[in-house]
Amino acid sequence: MSILVFLLSVTLLSSQKYDLDQLHIGKRGGNYRVWIYFEDKPNSKPIILDQKTILRREKSKKTTRATWFDLNVSKTYIDHLNMLGFQVLNQSRWLNAVTLICNKDDIELLSTLEFVKKIVPVNLMKKKRIEENNLAGLSRTFIYGNSNDQMEQINAIDAQSMGFYGQGVRILYIDTGFDLSHEAFDSLQVVGQYDFINDDQITSNENEEEEQNNQDEHGSLCLSVLSGFKEGELIGPAFKSEFLLAKTEIVDQEIEQEEDNYVAALEWGEGSGADIACASLGYIDWYNYQDLDGNTSPTTIAVDIASSLGVLCVNSAGNSGDDSWYYIMAPADADSVLSIGSVTSEGVLSSFSSHGPTYDGRIKPEVCARGSSTYCIRPGTNSEYRYASGTSLSAPLAAGAAAIVLSANPSWNAMNVREAIMKTASMSELPNNDYGYGILNTVEALEYDFNLLIDKSNFSPEKYTLEVFPNPFNPSLNIRLSDLTGQAVNVDIFSMNGRFITSLIQNRIIKTSSTIDWTPANQSSGIYFLRINVNGRLKYQKVTFIK
Repeated sequence: MSILVFLLSVTLLSSQKYDLDQLHIGKRGGNYRVWIYFEDKPNSKPIILDQKTILRREKSKKTTRATWFDLNVSKTYIDHLNMLGFQVLNQSRWLNAVTLICNKDDIELLSTLEFVKKIVPVNLMKKKRIEENNLAGLSRTFIYGNSNDQMEQINAIDAQSMGFYGQGVRILYIDTGFDLSHEAFDSLQVVGQYDFINDDQITSNENEEEEQNNQDEHGSLCLSVLSGFKEGELIGPAFKSEFLLAKTEIVDQEIEQEEDNYVAALEWGEGSGADIACASLGYIDWYNYQDLDGNTSPTTIAVDIASSLGVLCVNSAGNSGDDSWYYIMAPADADSVLSIGSVTSEGVLSSFSSHGPTYDGRIKPEVCARGSSTYCIRPGTNSEYRYASGTSLSAPLAAGAAAIVLSANPSWNAMNVREAIMKTASMSELPNNDYGYGILNTVEALEYDFNLLIDKSNFSPEKYTLEVFPNPFNPSLNIRLSDLTGQAVNVDIFSMNGRFITSLIQNRIIKTSSTIDWTPANQSSGIYFLRINVNGRLKYQKVTFIK
């Protein structure tokens, strides 16, 4: 009888580690691609941080010593999986998880391991290729050639005339691959490359199948919008930045995006000193609108962790504005991301540009740039150019603008740059869920004054700005309050069931802005609520603490 009870308890325990009804999401042929999350990190060693990573974290007031996020996944656990015959595809030290291919019987076996916390299918997103737009014959009067209008719309030409081209900034670009043989890349500064599909350092096409599928086409044309330089033809905003290139998406008849490759690339870039990460990826297949809460998708969680470590993450909002989905995609729902919508040359919202809000009511996208008929290189050639459309094209323009802003203000951290871009965009006074805060303005952003005083006679405490990042978080949470000049503020923490945890500040008078840190002491993982009290007016914010 006791043996039966024991076996029953083991069966119930293992079944609680995965949802059988959700396994189809990870279906790959006859097997499944799954995340295996671990309980802890015994005997783990930290990664070696790039010097630029250390300097970037210092700007964000983060410790330069190794954090929990810097500890590798336990080799003990990986060795155990290898001993059982499993081959690990990707490792995430941030999520404390690995991915692998297995069958249903394997999943049952894995769920019985004590060190396995949970098993979740890996989301695979398929999207159509970018379509070419035929707009040949436009004026080439300016030195910027046909890229003039897209640069002028975000006021990047004036910013470059001030001497800022993204110099001193390191950008991680995550996409399908990169063919750098085009003339527009002749001066590109690449400091690192990695192929997360083939596990090597070649990000261009490297076999016959990739050549046939034009594997590196999408990444090449998007990168050219950000970094290309051919005077009189195409000039990107950040052509003097340094670049880390990550190849993560598989191109076949459609582009297949494996979310674990994205997470692995983001971790690699953060550890390699990236200041900005740009991606034109979105994941929504198998997710529901309720999942766009800033806390669910592994890519969303990874973006917020990267942001907490000082990386500005820029991501396209998505191209679902004119289809049945309509909304943004993960990780554009992240709390700390700069998600980018698309407008036309006239500044009108592109029909395909995805909309907000997030499920928990936050405005999305953050800002917009030109994504309709954006000028770029023609991949596969040495000197030809074309037009293409999609938020895949507006995101690199915004990332390039961010690099200019950071180049002009090297002491700013990622959240400073994000705030400056949002607060100076064309609709910052009346943001909405179509344009977000509007079309970004590079010059106004780089000249943004964080110490600008507010006229108290017109002050309304209902309009103050609350930013919470990263969310989820570990080990600490940043709570930034702004537009509260001369207001008395209280900030308290409560558990999900309403139990008071701690008070962070009491009756503090905030002059211009204030950032408060919360590092939980002996608190378990889970959902918590911030209560912000401004002159008796209450606002609540949900946050998630992960160990």
